[in-house]
Amino acid sequence: MKHIAQEVSDLIHRGLDSHVRLAVTGLSRAGKTAFISSLVNQLLHISTHEQLPLFSAVRDKRIIGAKRVPQSNLMVPRFSYDEAMEQLQQSPARWPVPTRDVSEIRLAIKYRSEKRSKRLLSGTSTLYLDIVDYPGEWLLDLPLLDMDFITWSKLQMNALHGIRAELAKPWLRELEALDLNQEADEKTLAHIASLYTDYLHQCKLQGLHWVQPGRFVLPGELAGAPVLQFFPCQMTEEEEIPVKNSMLELLNIRYQEYKNKVVKAFYKHHFSTFDRQIVLVDCLSPLNAGYESFMDMRGAIEQIMHSFRYGRNGLLHRLFAPKIDKILFAATKADHVTPDQHPNMVSLLQQMIHPAWQYAAYENITMSCISLASIRATCSGYIETNQIKSAAIQGTNLAGESITLFPGEVPKKLPQPNYWHQHQFDFVDFRPMSTDADQPCQHIRMDKALEILLGDKLK
Repeated sequence: MKHIAQEVSDLIHRGLDSHVRLAVTGLSRAGKTAFISSLVNQLLHISTHEQLPLFSAVRDKRIIGAKRVPQSNLMVPRFSYDEAMEQLQQSPARWPVPTRDVSEIRLAIKYRSEKRSKRLLSGTSTLYLDIVDYPGEWLLDLPLLDMDFITWSKLQMNALHGIRAELAKPWLRELEALDLNQEADEKTLAHIASLYTDYLHQCKLQGLHWVQPGRFVLPGELAGAPVLQFFPCQMTEEEEIPVKNSMLELLNIRYQEYKNKVVKAFYKHHFSTFDRQIVLVDCLSPLNAGYESFMDMRGAIEQIMHSFRYGRNGLLHRLFAPKIDKILFAATKADHVTPDQHPNMVSLLQQMIHPAWQYAAYENITMSCISLASIRATCSGYIETNQIKSAAIQGTNLAGESITLFPGEVPKKLPQPNYWHQHQFDFVDFRPMSTDADQPCQHIRMDKALEILLGDKLK
């Protein structure tokens, strides 16, 4: 009965446009967990600290305060905010543990509305914000919803060039010896699937992002299950129609089961209900890794964007078929370069996501692009050499060493393959700056992100 009452309450809030579900999207290590931790932290400190000048509802002193409230979906684990803050408040501070499963957190934000219709109902209004966290690897499975096993196999086989072709050799040797028409043998399939999974792990270690299926590298509760024991195949036209009880038929069955029971359920329960979206992109790590890594990330983001529901949200849509009506693209780790490089980061990100931007623009939705640091890891300043001042950042690397350096220039445009022959990137990973228990996290442009994502909902 209590659950039904909660659903009715959520429906009313949606009808009054006082409920927002935010999709925090990004590939592995893009900074989703850090972003959510910082976003919650900033909002919870909103009534006692003034460090969000670009957030108009705060600047105009219309926000009264925010608090955590019980989430409506009781089947999804709570986002580990308290644990994340404990890690950030340690000495030395540590980054929050990355997401390994779906989690959720809900905030209630109380504010004074500018709209006369809301002021007539009450002196204050409340916006309920649901934030969902999930492993970046699982995002990579969403495009499978539009592919059968043959189509997916061809896509994976066509991707085997460059680094991928080298990494795939152990798996491909076993695959070439497999007769797809022979009677299905689970032990053989499990062995080849383990080699394919090893190949995906090696791709990740080499800085590649398009690893599919994503659950193979982060299986969660499905570890060891037969539904994760399949792999793409090279097939002739005659082999595309599987023989009954054959290896190929069992691979087909497992792929369909994975798509329908794992991917479709994940999409239905989470992704089909979002209103707003932020896409976090780490542009610096692919620059370190090279051209293949950079273009691989670009392709992965483009594919993922096609899996979300986009469009304008009218009343009926908000109630029964919510669609994302605003997207923010954010280049993360802005504090890992000097401030003069932030415009370059934004320009590079715009180039990197151009295909995804075109797709979203066609759906007539609002889009923005910024650079940010959810939780600062460095401070910026200048170093003087021979009476010449140069921009620099200072922080502590993951090994505990204090470093002051100019980390290098970020290219404004997508680099060509030969760019890496003339330029070597070495953007350092830093520890987060220490956060006091009674202070909000230090950040760069979290207030701008909040304004873009929630500003219009708090008027």
